[in-house]
Amino acid sequence: MPQNQHSHRKDEHVSLAEKYYHAAQPNAFDQVRIRHDALPETNVADITTTTQIGKWQWTSPLYIEAMTGGSDQTGKINARLAKIAAAVHLPMATGSQSVALKYPELANTFSVVRDNNPDGLVFGNLGAGHPLSAAKTAIEMLHADALELHLNVVQEIVMPEGDRDFRWLANIKQLVTELPVPIIVKEVGFGISKPTMTQLYQAGVRYLDLGGHGGTNFVDIENRRRPQREMSYLHDFGLSTVESLLAVQSHPDDLTIFATGGIRTPLDAIKALMLGADAVGMAGVVLHAVLHQPDEDVITMLKSWLDQFKLLMALVGATQVSELKQLSDKLILSPELVAYKQSIN
Repeated sequence: MPQNQHSHRKDEHVSLAEKYYHAAQPNAFDQVRIRHDALPETNVADITTTTQIGKWQWTSPLYIEAMTGGSDQTGKINARLAKIAAAVHLPMATGSQSVALKYPELANTFSVVRDNNPDGLVFGNLGAGHPLSAAKTAIEMLHADALELHLNVVQEIVMPEGDRDFRWLANIKQLVTELPVPIIVKEVGFGISKPTMTQLYQAGVRYLDLGGHGGTNFVDIENRRRPQREMSYLHDFGLSTVESLLAVQSHPDDLTIFATGGIRTPLDAIKALMLGADAVGMAGVVLHAVLHQPDEDVITMLKSWLDQFKLLMALVGATQVSELKQLSDKLILSPELVAYKQSIN
């Protein structure tokens, strides 16, 4: 496939992600309520959002999740995202770097992230089937602090030109063992089950991004690119972020859980942390803002998110992020989620 078609696909992904974006789109976080206790006995001035995420200390448990790169247009978006991440002191991940491995002249559409965020926490991104040499190149391209390895079977199945070989586990084990930075294994919007978590943990994975259903839907995006658009029946396939969080609640203590997929508001982030996440990533809401607002306004929006997050911690009775996990008894699950939780226990 010629290079311009690869880049065109990256531009298509951004265009279609925006086409299908709806700020108030219902998802499984709507099936989770928080019991209100009118005496939280908190003082906002006492609250700290600084938290330990694996080997790192973050100023908050929020981060900007993987989105894009691989074309002139998406390279410009990456540059803006990097500047925004630096301004609000949030970690960020790039989109898949595989296109830059095949066409090295596109590497600058990813390395621009480090150029514009020299001191920030930056995660690279590759498919889980890439060999060790490719993973090292991806890390070097960004001077990345970690590498996301994405699991995207559903996306590849629907993608007209997608991969058809999904034997990844042995490769993941090798990369975890031999790469010099932490590996974050992530789904891209279809969730992680408990058996998958167990397989990955046994392979040495200690950072897991659940990437659940509820946000950007790659079935919709890739099906739109199919000539007959005949695979829409997979629109609801997969586990939601909430279902994935419930599935892995009994995870080993040394497994760090990232929750992404359908984070629309600071309240969704609070719910995810109360369900057991260590960190929460947002993508669609940030991409939408970047496409429609100047950087200054996006920075203002994210600073407002961080301020609201602290207020919500006070509302639910937590003064430290680590306390949110201990407040799971305040959560009221819908009958559907209760039945789901019972079915997996």
